[in-house]
Amino acid sequence: MKQLILALSLLAFAIQFSTAQKVNARPTLKKISGEAVEMPKSPLASSFVQKGDAYVRVAYNQPHLRGRTMLGEKNPYGKVWRLGANQATEVFLTQDIKIGGEELKAGAYSIFAIPEADKWTLIFNSQMGQWGAYGYDKSKDVLQIEAEVQKAPKSFEALSIWFEGEDSMNFAWGETWVSVEMEL
Repeated sequence: MKQLILALSLLAFAIQFSTAQKVNARPTLKKISGEAVEMPKSPLASSFVQKGDAYVRVAYNQPHLRGRTMLGEKNPYGKVWRLGANQATEVFLTQDIKIGGEELKAGAYSIFAIPEADKWTLIFNSQMGQWGAYGYDKSKDVLQIEAEVQKAPKSFEALSIWFEGEDSMNFAWGETWVSVEMEL
């Protein structure tokens, strides 16, 4: 009887273990078996800046224009936007910084934007792990700053977020470019 219980327990464990092994960590990629690998339409991208012990990293999914007009049309002016694709864009700070002349405490934040033709409102929100802006909760806003829209020096097919040294955080897509002063 003990052997039967042991055998059934091992069988149950083996079934559970084999089922658990079928979890796919990259559901958007096909298995490499001679077929072409399917890359995500909006791949994960990141950028960082470091000065001494101060470290800032932004992580976002990078949508592409693909012939579409996004800002003002697909992403309408005056509405909260996730500032990327898929998950909300997130920023991680190891120390307090100044951005747009305002202090932002060390921590992790979701970043949203309210784009307009002439300015963007950038929103740093304490709620992490959000999908898009669907669950955006204004009461979790930590900081809102406004930044002037400029014409990009070149057209950006993919949404791009980068740091210009320790002096600015930049956002560009299509012909739109927004630069925000930053102090580490």
